[in-house]
Amino acid sequence: MTQLFRAMRLYGHVTLLLLTATVLGIAAYWASIFLPNIRHDYSIFSLIIPSLTIVLLLVGLQWSTPRTEAFFLFILGVLWLAEAAWTTDIIGNTQCDSLGSQQVPTKSGSISERSWCYEMRVVQAFSWMIFCLYAIFLWILISLTTRAKVFGRPYAWAEPIIELPWFGQLPGYPEGGQYPQGMYPPNGYGYPGGMPMGMGMQPMGGYGGGAQIAPGYVVQQTPGHSVVIQPGMNGQPPTVTQVPGTVSSI
Repeated sequence: MTQLFRAMRLYGHVTLLLLTATVLGIAAYWASIFLPNIRHDYSIFSLIIPSLTIVLLLVGLQWSTPRTEAFFLFILGVLWLAEAAWTTDIIGNTQCDSLGSQQVPTKSGSISERSWCYEMRVVQAFSWMIFCLYAIFLWILISLTTRAKVFGRPYAWAEPIIELPWFGQLPGYPEGGQYPQGMYPPNGYGYPGGMPMGMGMQPMGGYGGGAQIAPGYVVQQTPGHSVVIQPGMNGQPPTVTQVPGTVSSI
């Protein structure tokens, strides 16, 4: 993938980890003072969601495809929406600073209701923020994967997510070590059996002897030759060569 996309994805994961870890810390504190008999449903739910999120984020940093990542982005976004809505329903329109010396009962005594209210506001705000980030990340993922397919990567949804380009860049391979052993063929294409359908193409009659491969790139085809387009490396423009005869895709 392009280095810019690598950096953007890493920044997004770090942001989610920080926000989620904050919510998990507060939820763990609530569990220690409320469970098992006080606010058990909400406390358990508030523990499960951030814990699951952190696990999936760490797994996604090691391996993921656009298809699987889109699925988990949607699922986690819905779960955080539920967390935000549930917290909002509990805290309502309560003004934390207006609370006096009221106390909230715990399993071993009580705590200040004002402190508990402020903690609920933090969880509420961070839950809504995480939900919005997941919605934005899902939109970005769909947009980038769709663009990769337009630029000649028909299997973009099933490829490793590290091969996606950022906006304004083209798909490419920043390094050869991104492919597991046996999955990176010697012909240089990241597809089983060689070049994918559509990359060894001949110009249509409406192009007048040339093939428009991307905005700003026009190839004049030599008679009796086939135009072969290979994705550039690290988001660079594609490599275009002409081969005598006909190139067929498998």
